[in-house]
Amino acid sequence: MTHTFYKYQGTGNDFVIIDNRQKTFDKNNTKLVANLCDRRFGIGADGLILLENHDKVDFKMVYYNSDGNESTMCGNGGRCISAFAKTLGIISNKGIFEAIDGLHEVEFEGNLVKLKMQDVKEVQCYTNYTFLDTGSPHYVTFNDNINQLDVKTEGSKIRYNDTYKAEGTNVNFVQKTNNSAFRVRTYERGVEDETLSCGTGVTAVALAMHYTGETEKNLVTLQTQGGELQIAFRKTDSGYKDIWLIGPAKNVFKGEIEW
Repeated sequence: MTHTFYKYQGTGNDFVIIDNRQKTFDKNNTKLVANLCDRRFGIGADGLILLENHDKVDFKMVYYNSDGNESTMCGNGGRCISAFAKTLGIISNKGIFEAIDGLHEVEFEGNLVKLKMQDVKEVQCYTNYTFLDTGSPHYVTFNDNINQLDVKTEGSKIRYNDTYKAEGTNVNFVQKTNNSAFRVRTYERGVEDETLSCGTGVTAVALAMHYTGETEKNLVTLQTQGGELQIAFRKTDSGYKDIWLIGPAKNVFKGEIEW
């Protein structure tokens, strides 16, 4: 049977997106998801996203890592599926959808897709790193030689460290550019490699940099390998609220594949 798919990317973080409102996709077939995401034998992507119907909000997002397993929240994926939903006429300039971590608002401003993330109540600070959950767990650490860094090797050491052995963690390496801008390179669990960008990762970096006093700004620019993202947020006595992930999301191509 031939199925239609769409390829989207948000600052180089790329996804296979499928309209599953008719429930034609086998959601339990992890091998199928992995095959579709394979860059040599399939379509190729960092992850696969299903758009599904929802009873109370505009749509539902179901996200899988490229290893075939359903995963925690993906920020760039959330922006990409929102752009897809807009092309389908499901939403216009604003919308609300449900992901694995709850409801998310989305707004469109020119070529930018603005995604509201969940509140963050806790930021854990250690000697050489910061740890927090922005819909997915993130380890944030400075690196002064970020251009030459072997992200896959160094990231995997932390991802598979005994501390995070049960579920693993994403790892972000950061270099400060100025008081409101940082360079970020991210190792993503589930992809088990560096990705060109990570939405929940840059969100974690922005909040970690503010929490540790590296910036006092509440609008932070993050330069990833795949492009520029911004994080806007509000600090409160109970943590961080009104967190918005802001950046482009583009349709790369549409195709058909048999499975």
